[in-house]
Amino acid sequence: MASIGDTTRPAFAYDSATDTWIPVGIGPHSHTPAAIGAISSSLVTTKGDLIVATGSGTVVRQGVGADGSMLVADSTSADGVSWAGPLFLAGKNKIINGDFAISQRGTTFNSVSNGTYTMDRWFITNPSNVNVTQQTFTPGTAPVAGYEATSFLRFAKSTTAVSYDAVNTRIEDVRTLAGQTATLSFWAKASISATVNINLEQNFGSGGSSAVGISQASYNLTTSWQRFTFTVSIPSLSGKTIGTSSFLNLQVFFIAPGLPAITIDVWGVQLEAGSVATPFQTATGTLQQELAACQRYYWRSGGNIVYQRYGNGSARSTNQVDIVVNFPSTMRTTPTSLDYSNIAVYDGSTITATTAISLDQTSPMFGGLLVTVASGLTQFRPYSLLSNNTISAYLGFNAEL
Repeated sequence: MASIGDTTRPAFAYDSATDTWIPVGIGPHSHTPAAIGAISSSLVTTKGDLIVATGSGTVVRQGVGADGSMLVADSTSADGVSWAGPLFLAGKNKIINGDFAISQRGTTFNSVSNGTYTMDRWFITNPSNVNVTQQTFTPGTAPVAGYEATSFLRFAKSTTAVSYDAVNTRIEDVRTLAGQTATLSFWAKASISATVNINLEQNFGSGGSSAVGISQASYNLTTSWQRFTFTVSIPSLSGKTIGTSSFLNLQVFFIAPGLPAITIDVWGVQLEAGSVATPFQTATGTLQQELAACQRYYWRSGGNIVYQRYGNGSARSTNQVDIVVNFPSTMRTTPTSLDYSNIAVYDGSTITATTAISLDQTSPMFGGLLVTVASGLTQFRPYSLLSNNTISAYLGFNAEL
């Protein structure tokens, strides 16, 4: 058998273009491209930094962007790329009306009682001497530069807390974010420095499993706007029974007994999948869609003109009228209650004030009403339901969780 020697021998490769054999594997050589040269590790300084070209043979550091931002092509930039705000992801924020821009029930709620809804999708529990108002930002004063928010929620407690006063919202369907890591974020400030709490709970609805507390955490308010973020693990639904009208319940602040009189302002509440608080977005992205999302749970009409029309029907008797009111959006379920003020019926000649209005043959798409007056109607005559000569009149339908 021939032995294997250790004497270096050249190898050759044939170049058909020049019809020559070219030696390879001998002589000095370098793996560094001459045109660019080695890139020093000192060029990058922060985790997430990128190296991008500014032209042929030249590179620069592209610093990491803000949380949630995206790198996009940008021909106006020296290096051809730049960081931009996140692309809109419909449904990223699971909280409807997190910017408190929608408030169909009004803007001022004094001495609220337990369970009272204020701004759409937000209600109060265990209040004592509490007023809630929808406040308007002075232009340029919103907490986030470049995001000109219109409104925020103000919770004003005039006495020392004797109960666990809280502002709550319910996120429909306990399946929401189940088994995932989620991040809650919001901006808040107060009239005094104070430590208050948040609380998140899974509620499995009527006929479902017992409620599961997910987390409770404290945060320290100051007199300046600041963003608070909390990352939580939402439990899985394994072994659970989901009943009717299940939800996630969020208490954005949870005031313990003994806290002195205080005013708290809140804006930009967001609950999203993942462990990073990305820039705030409303649940739907537009004012019209956010309003429609709120109207799934509550819809109010009124306050526009003194004789605003709501619906039409005919007299069942001399003191009762059947009226149908069409909803602008399909509601979550058949409304369970209604509220109203200064409502009348009208036959084209005479306006008659109502004494009572109740739900009758109602569905998620329209409100069937039985309207009662003292007397004087003509049976089977057509009637309209309208505001009784005031813009303070309203008619509202409730399908809240």
